[in-house]
Amino acid sequence: MDLPQEWVYTHVAMPQNKSSRVDLLQGTLDVMVLQTLQTTGPQHGYGIARRIEQVSGNAVLLNQGTIYAALMRLQQRGWISASWGTSENNRRAKYYALTQRGRRQLESETANWHKLASVMGRILAQEGGDA
Repeated sequence: MDLPQEWVYTHVAMPQNKSSRVDLLQGTLDVMVLQTLQTTGPQHGYGIARRIEQVSGNAVLLNQGTIYAALMRLQQRGWISASWGTSENNRRAKYYALTQRGRRQLESETANWHKLASVMGRILAQEGGDA
């Protein structure tokens, strides 16, 4: 299976308890954002970050710089769109939404992750052999 060359290990989430820290492949956060927007519909950056944290059981904690860098990258790729709106707190906020191109990308990435998880499951489940 071919993984994009841009997928390298990077720390994008670092909870206080280092034993619960998750090392994510670069590109993983993009998939998390796309899936979050697919599930929740249009959302502002803070809401996307909090939702990812909630669903991950706080294994992934995102700072403002990390989430907004991902949102800018996704917007530049045409996978999400942005428009200004009013938040629940009556503040002006930029809302992000999944585009049709983003939906197709999410489908592709989801299939790729399922294949990768299946391969890793088989590799990790193998019993010790000749060493």
